[in-house]
Amino acid sequence: MDGKEYLKQSSQLGNLGRPQVAILDFGSQYSHLIARRVRELHVYCELYSCLVDADQLAAHDITAIILSGGPSSVYEDGAPHVSKGIWDLIEARNIPVLGICYGMQEMAQTFGGHVAPGQKREFGKAMVSRVEGCDCPLFDGLPSEFQVWMSHGDKLHELPEGFKYVAGTENAEFVTMENIEKRMWGLQFHPEVTHSPLGKDMLRNFIVNIAGAKQDWVMSDYANEFIREVREKVGPHGNVIGAVSGGVDSTVAAVLMNKAIGDRFHAVLVDNGCLRKDEAKNVLKRLRGDCGINLKCVDASDRFLTLLKDVEDPEKKRKIIGTTFIEVFQEEAARIVEETGPCDFLLQGTLYPDVIESISYKGPSATIKTHHNVGGLPATMKLKLIEPLRELFKDEVRELGIALGIDEVSVWRHPFPGPGLAIRILGSVNAERCKTLQEADAIMIDELMKSGHYRAIGQA
Repeated sequence: MDGKEYLKQSSQLGNLGRPQVAILDFGSQYSHLIARRVRELHVYCELYSCLVDADQLAAHDITAIILSGGPSSVYEDGAPHVSKGIWDLIEARNIPVLGICYGMQEMAQTFGGHVAPGQKREFGKAMVSRVEGCDCPLFDGLPSEFQVWMSHGDKLHELPEGFKYVAGTENAEFVTMENIEKRMWGLQFHPEVTHSPLGKDMLRNFIVNIAGAKQDWVMSDYANEFIREVREKVGPHGNVIGAVSGGVDSTVAAVLMNKAIGDRFHAVLVDNGCLRKDEAKNVLKRLRGDCGINLKCVDASDRFLTLLKDVEDPEKKRKIIGTTFIEVFQEEAARIVEETGPCDFLLQGTLYPDVIESISYKGPSATIKTHHNVGGLPATMKLKLIEPLRELFKDEVRELGIALGIDEVSVWRHPFPGPGLAIRILGSVNAERCKTLQEADAIMIDELMKSGHYRAIGQA
């Protein structure tokens, strides 16, 4: 690091009053998918490290708990485990629990079951068969046999006392276990992935039918709640500044802020000369013309291109563009303050995956970050952050954009990296090379649109 102090965001959400499903992450590559599947049911959830303190979890209104999968073996030294305080909280509040893969094995071992390596690792599709007479509420409405996705080397060899098995495969007898009295269920497979076609039905059965979670996580309500809260936070005379790029995240955040405080939100678009063809003009039309946002475009293309002259290394390009962007933004912020008075707040387009990155369990060798730097902006700016999207996944941001009345073209735009086309130019960057690439890029985007492939791919 360069030793400088940067603006920081917290790594925790602050929704103590909203009922939620808590997902305890044991380091699975699928943990974020569990959260997305729960949100798709219009149920609010948050993801925590499996090492979360019981007091922190107890401060929330927990409707249900899901224990994720993970790469460790529960019987090995150093493997992550849920604290006794969490299990005490579950018992005291009678919270239903669903263990997935490692989460099932963690539950089984905690209550006296025996987990050990299986005869062979199981990775891929498998057929699960329910036991005869199975009336497990997780499988309500499901057939007697169904396809799932397995990813495990260990398996349950002996059930904990009070649990019974309700489904198995050819390789593993105890693929699903339940304890109705304790309100606990375990699945050896992954219901959250698309390769388990009926997985979403199982999650719905657990979250909605068993846990009784309310399906009230609706983006139009979220927008109204944010607008009300930001008006209280900023007050009747406060000003907010924020950089926008024209991408879906900054567009939705800017429209939300504009609906909350109107022209007291000052949006800044920095043209670094490496944007897509006519990008600055199109963003001005969409955000200022169509959405009524108080937006200023700063054309600093000559400044950027001068600094990029003869620079060939991609990482050096990134650093030059990033540093210069901050300088230009600070200069424009100072001008806004001079014209309008103090600006105490900064709009930041943090998404929930950024928060997850800070709080997920990554194992003893990884450092769990407690903050993200906010675009490299120095702490001397002394700005308070407003992050309207930090509870949302990208698909929820798009859903929110539609709810706000933003046109579909803007909502479904591909992400575009901050350094722009400069990184896609091999060798040094100049205006002529940028223009050539802008034309080629525009042809490609146009063809993707015409062929109907644009929305089928993540980024062009």
